[in-house]
Amino acid sequence: MMKFIRIFLTVLLLPAIAQASAIRLKDLVEFDGVRGNDLVGYGLVVGLNGTGDGLRNSPFTEEIMTNILERLGVNVTGEQFRPKNVAAVFVTATLPPFARVGGTVDVTVSAIGDSKSLLGGTLVMTPLNAADGQIYAVAQGTILAGGAVAEGEGASVTQGVPTAGVIPSGARVEREIDFDLSSLSSMRLALREPDFTTAGRIERAINAEFGRNVALMRDSGTVEIDVQRTNTRSTAHAVGRIENILVEPQRKARVVVDQRSGTIVMGSDVRISRVAVAQGNLTLRIEETPLVVQPNPFADGETVVVPRTGAAIEEEEGIQLAEVPETTSLSEVVAGLNALGVSPRDMIDILKSLKAAGALHAEFVVR
Repeated sequence: MMKFIRIFLTVLLLPAIAQASAIRLKDLVEFDGVRGNDLVGYGLVVGLNGTGDGLRNSPFTEEIMTNILERLGVNVTGEQFRPKNVAAVFVTATLPPFARVGGTVDVTVSAIGDSKSLLGGTLVMTPLNAADGQIYAVAQGTILAGGAVAEGEGASVTQGVPTAGVIPSGARVEREIDFDLSSLSSMRLALREPDFTTAGRIERAINAEFGRNVALMRDSGTVEIDVQRTNTRSTAHAVGRIENILVEPQRKARVVVDQRSGTIVMGSDVRISRVAVAQGNLTLRIEETPLVVQPNPFADGETVVVPRTGAAIEEEEGIQLAEVPETTSLSEVVAGLNALGVSPRDMIDILKSLKAAGALHAEFVVR
């Protein structure tokens, strides 16, 4: 028996990213004060088909179930009950900015005990608290889980994650967050990817939009707006004009590789210095030739199999690039390696070596 192991991975190589184009400010920055707030709650899911928590392993489930029943006027003190159709869960949601009383938000429900599935369950009314401990929403409804479970006498199969699900519009807002946008005399824009060049372009674009100096770049990640100088009816009107201004962002040269899938993504502005590269593939050859040894006729003994293994490493002829011009972009080098048949896995090793040699002028990110 012979085995061959080829050391490379054939996967998709994504093309180089094109030069950045003009993008709306709402996709580049966050407006100071305009943010969501995280909510969390602890509740109970009922109506499961025998896939709930085992109350011996999850005593907190029995405790919350007892509290709910007693609040509804059912006295269960001292009773012994072991239902299999209930599960304790954490309920999480994000309260969007300017949410008003009576509005609804989506919630995520996740089992915290040993429940096998939340499929078909119903979340009982659960208050959702913010970081200040106040209740801002109440969640209830039927859970939509994204997994499936099937089991028989001797085996079971699970697809997806049936112990977590969502309830679209499952929480109703009961309290508003105090934030008066119209009272702001100035507002800061926080860049999602801080960069001095991008911040300067945002400053110039906003000043050009209003015809006066209303924006000032504070640092690489902050641009401050003087709302009073915009001569708009309100702060909301000023934000509405600002968020649709088009700006061409400037980003760092970056190469991102994923070793697990062999994916390589790079920007078109990545450059390399003059360099030479030699690369080759290795093949491991493992050969099994077992030998059967038998005793002589009419002799005491038994037949045995003696293993014999032969192993060898073969190295193919390398691919060479000599004296690559200094003005060559990395995307052109990768295109040349692709034409020579270099696999993505080997290409990742070449890029690592280029970065280690100081010839790759870009941020190198390995995932």
